[in-house]
Amino acid sequence: MYMTNFLLADYADLEWAIGLHRCILEIVGLWPQQNKDQYKEFFSKFRKLFNATAIIYILIIPGLAQLINVWGDMIQIIDNLQFTLTFLVTILKVYIMWYKKGALLLLINKIIKDWTRVKMDEERNVMVKKAKITRLILQIGLFITISATFSRPGSIIFKEYIWHVNNLTNHERSLPVPAHYWYDVTSSPKYELTYLAQTIGLVTCAITYVGVDNFLGLLILHVCGQMENLHLRLLHLGNDSDFKAVLKYNVKDHICLISCRSVKIIDDTFNLLLLAMIGFFCVLFSLFGFLVLTAVNQDTQLSFAQMSWYFLASGTLLMHTCLYCAVGEHLVNKCEEVHSATYECVWYTLEPKATRNLAVIMVCAKKPLNITAGKMFPMTMSTFCSVSFVMHVKYDIILYQNYDIKTLF
Repeated sequence: MYMTNFLLADYADLEWAIGLHRCILEIVGLWPQQNKDQYKEFFSKFRKLFNATAIIYILIIPGLAQLINVWGDMIQIIDNLQFTLTFLVTILKVYIMWYKKGALLLLINKIIKDWTRVKMDEERNVMVKKAKITRLILQIGLFITISATFSRPGSIIFKEYIWHVNNLTNHERSLPVPAHYWYDVTSSPKYELTYLAQTIGLVTCAITYVGVDNFLGLLILHVCGQMENLHLRLLHLGNDSDFKAVLKYNVKDHICLISCRSVKIIDDTFNLLLLAMIGFFCVLFSLFGFLVLTAVNQDTQLSFAQMSWYFLASGTLLMHTCLYCAVGEHLVNKCEEVHSATYECVWYTLEPKATRNLAVIMVCAKKPLNITAGKMFPMTMSTFCSVSFVMHVKYDIILYQNYDIKTLF
């Protein structure tokens, strides 16, 4: 009876830890789970295909066509790129989750195993603390993203236009996203159907964007929790009577964390996405900064609402990229704690032969674990500070030289 209650409590913790992430990704068919039920598997693939089709044919292709039409108007270009680049990054996330489903399924199974195995209360508290962080980030991200998504259709309903209007735009028949379609959008019912299609595409795109990002955060912070538990076990290693057996278990757990469980798989799966996100951040942050600085120094047609929108978008991009790097920095710190724990345990009270076995963990933990952007540079706070510094230097150069925006075209 006690064992049954214990298992039920573990599964309740597991459902609480990953339930919200699974629900979000199942909406767009991206949760890495092999369904034995053929009908559930079919509908999961259908949702995934519908999501990808909506993003590509309703948002990306018309958005790129509109970009060609407005080429020459800097404000229109920036207004278009802030959406088109986001859609391109989102479809990359769909592809990665689809193509790497097998590797991600292995990670999910490892998370389930960690939550359902026998563990001390101290270890459970660590895992719960990490899960609380991921749930909080997901909830905040959903609120901000969904609010921003519905602000575009809502601005049309209430006749408020926070984007630049030119001769290509009929502000009486505006759409949530600037796009060019190969038919008369202004006539009914084509306008209403296109408006509805864009709204559906924006919602699925927003869910995919936030869901995949927070799924990556879930994986990394779970590994950080396991690293912290390993650190706690190593600190009390010398007090255990069966030192050799416990050490063997910890060494296996550490090697599994490094290679077959998580860090290597996570890096191999998401390094291309992280590289794209860094490029996405640099391009949009530079464009927003250029636009704001030019608007301050020259007479442009930017309203207060437009300026507020660009400032908010820049701040959101900055915070989002900072979260990527902060999570990667946290992983590096936990790896260093494991390395330090091998020196902090009471090895001097052990037999020399047993003490030498600690060298296995020392060697494995000597190289810090990190996730990378394109296998080129680690995602840490030093990387974030370097990128931000380069962006500020570019803004200072633009402000100093005071370029005329018209000379760029």
